[in-house]
Amino acid sequence: MPTTTGADEAAGRDTYDVVVLGAGPTGENVADRAHALGLSAVIVESELVGGECSYWACMPSKALLRPVTARADARRVPGLHQAAAAPLDTKAVLAHRDAFASHWKDDGQVRWLDSAGIDFVRGRARLDGPRRVVVATGGGEDRVLTARHAVAVCTGSRAVLPDLPGLAAARPWTSREATSAQSVPPRLAVVGGGVVGVEMATAWQALGSRVTLLVRGGGLLPRMEPFAGELVAESLAGAGATVRTGVSVSAVRREMPNGPATVVLDNGEELVADEILFATGRAPRTDDIGLETVGLEPGSWLETDDTCRVKGVADGWLYAVGDVNHRALLTHQGKYQARIVGAAIAAQAQGSGLDTGRWGAHAATADTAAVPQVVFTDPEAASVGLTAAEAERAGHRTRVVDFDLGSVAGAGLYADGYRGRARMIVDLDRETLLGVTFVGPAVGELLHSATVAVAGEVPLDRLWHAVPAYPTISEVWLRLLETYRG
Repeated sequence: MPTTTGADEAAGRDTYDVVVLGAGPTGENVADRAHALGLSAVIVESELVGGECSYWACMPSKALLRPVTARADARRVPGLHQAAAAPLDTKAVLAHRDAFASHWKDDGQVRWLDSAGIDFVRGRARLDGPRRVVVATGGGEDRVLTARHAVAVCTGSRAVLPDLPGLAAARPWTSREATSAQSVPPRLAVVGGGVVGVEMATAWQALGSRVTLLVRGGGLLPRMEPFAGELVAESLAGAGATVRTGVSVSAVRREMPNGPATVVLDNGEELVADEILFATGRAPRTDDIGLETVGLEPGSWLETDDTCRVKGVADGWLYAVGDVNHRALLTHQGKYQARIVGAAIAAQAQGSGLDTGRWGAHAATADTAAVPQVVFTDPEAASVGLTAAEAERAGHRTRVVDFDLGSVAGAGLYADGYRGRARMIVDLDRETLLGVTFVGPAVGELLHSATVAVAGEVPLDRLWHAVPAYPTISEVWLRLLETYRG
């Protein structure tokens, strides 16, 4: 519960140790960790408690994709091929997705906040000078929240739409519409070859759309090793999607409200689709949260130190956690930062005399050295740490070790014709791993072992004694090390 002084009550203010803007997974974890360490906390949210991940990103997208990859796996297993040949039950898949998105209601999440002892205010929050937050609750009078120790901005990011002629009138999909649509568009154009683009192309193609994927660059998944995008592109094409690289969209038009839309390419070619998904980047949701009242630029990414404390703000009371700090735009990284921030605020509040060792050190080192990510396409692409190109640009002396995942005994048992590839980047000076990438069915479950190896800087001589079970796909670790040893 908050602690208030008489002056606070007279001014209609609520005073807490920590005020959190944004009730997505990141904000929830900041408040929960701070509260667990003895601080009072309040969280403010203008939309749904649970945030983007729960309703328009991680959960609904993976609920759409799981039936797709399960059917693909079954089609590669003897004895199941014919049984898995039928189309997906679209109604059942969408109902499954709706359930995982809690039917876009946040009652359960609100109950969790209450059970955790975290106060909740629904409304639009704005900073109003140091440690002060004004919330427009829609009930007439604004509510003023004061933070004794810290304000944490956890407002996340939003999809960015390019400035193209006719785009606004064409009502394009963003990631939100792509993960919450209630019917399958017969024709879907997807603009962008990053994670959202390839995952949604995979899902809607399998559900019955004729998908055309339009990519400005030379390949898919540009932030991963090149072979990841190549294998995903081959699979999408094999499933019936059209993948076009090196093309740009110059205009869009939709002449009838419920009619088809036309995509005009930079070469003058026109493509007709029933819906158009633009998956072309993210921007921070900081344009209307009062940053100007504390000397920061509205709409900007918030630069932080490794404790996620915002740089350039006097007295160190403002934190930016999750997407808004642009360190790693992934839900699990935001939650990781949140755990660190909650402990850092508690230590600061109690003069660093609080024993927070069980929560780990107060520095988000993994945001630069060991960021894991899984792309839930068919095949899956999973990576952690640096790519070969990134390691070279950083000046490391490296060796790249590749292995054909399909030749591992466990992969052959997992599926007939298993196709995949594994790569590890070895730091030759330290004999540790700088990065690992896997591409193939079900490789997402291999990734944490790679993350432990990279984050823990495990020497290869020691990793040699981590014996993989036989016959599993994880035997690729042994094959990679054998290849390295020659």
